[in-house]
Amino acid sequence: MNFELTEEQLAVKEAAREFAQKQCKPGVIERDSKMEYPTEQIKMMSELGFMGMMVDPKYGGGGMDTMSYVLALEEISKVDNSCSVIMSVNNSLVCWGLEKHGNEEQKQKYLTKLCTGEYIGAFCLSEPEAGSDATSQRTTAIDQGDHYLLNGTKNWITNGGTSRIHLVVAQSDASKGHRGINVFIVDTQWDGVSIGAKEDKLGIRSSDTHTIMYNDVKVPKENRLGPEGFGFKFAMKVLSGGRIGIAAQALGIAGGAYELSVAYAKEREAFGKPIGQHQAIAFKLADMATDIEAAKMLVYRSAWLKDQHQDFTMASSMAKVFASEVAMKHTVEAVQVHGGYGFVKEYHVERLMRDAKITQIYEGTSEIQRIVISREIIKNNNLYVSVANEQVEHA
Repeated sequence: MNFELTEEQLAVKEAAREFAQKQCKPGVIERDSKMEYPTEQIKMMSELGFMGMMVDPKYGGGGMDTMSYVLALEEISKVDNSCSVIMSVNNSLVCWGLEKHGNEEQKQKYLTKLCTGEYIGAFCLSEPEAGSDATSQRTTAIDQGDHYLLNGTKNWITNGGTSRIHLVVAQSDASKGHRGINVFIVDTQWDGVSIGAKEDKLGIRSSDTHTIMYNDVKVPKENRLGPEGFGFKFAMKVLSGGRIGIAAQALGIAGGAYELSVAYAKEREAFGKPIGQHQAIAFKLADMATDIEAAKMLVYRSAWLKDQHQDFTMASSMAKVFASEVAMKHTVEAVQVHGGYGFVKEYHVERLMRDAKITQIYEGTSEIQRIVISREIIKNNNLYVSVANEQVEHA
């Protein structure tokens, strides 16, 4: 694997970094405190092409590779994770799912608007009693002949209050278990769609997270995605790709905390010299840099595998579980490096610490990632041989 970035990828990275520093950083503390949705920032992200980066240009997307998407998400996540999670859901879960598994009519009707930011999308899987256990869907979509009748409640829905399009996972035939689950494209302007209050969260506070209620919503037959009973497989496939996005977000959070810590350690003095020259702080920075570099290799590898059209299921889970734990560990250390200043909002690291926690939870908890990884290990008996061969082949 060669992770030397192309000129195009470097340009994307630089554009995202400039956007994050100039457009996201001003006001980010206030937006977080007030739970204020980043309306202007999302509008600018749409204009820059960040809301449909990997979508084919014939649908209005950027036609970029996964690596470019990861680089952009990483840079934005160093500054504003409410913006990055809105971007991640729209790209990884909604646009990618529609482009990969939708038919041409669905793509023309919905994808063209989602990837340009005219519409914002939400992925509606979690329920009050079906989070990690995605097979236990209680939301139902019953076949009524010319339409499905959708009833149920979804919670923890990112973009829940601002999205126009929902991809809703629902049970159509409980007797078939997970094979009776479907996924539907739902327009929030239809009768029967109700949006609950915005959640007051620990982190990513200016992104909008809501409970969604569906009460006798009539979903046209043509709005089912994929064949009958494909919903559970769709959710698992989409989440595998989505985990690359969350891993990139976690990588960005850790990187942002590290950059702030290095800058602070160079300028803050104690006992007659910058604190970065004291071994206690210098070793913290060394550990941060090492772990972040390791996380970067896992995240970039998962993006590379996806771009090579290879199986990235285990790689994305490894990237997410490791990068999210690095983000949590080293944002705590960043607060410690800053001392008392790290405990106040002005220096940003306390917000990054709060934002880091959710990366260990959404789009599959760290515990779920370990289940995925261990199952892949057991299923693939010659895993380590194949990994070694891959490294030799692409060295």
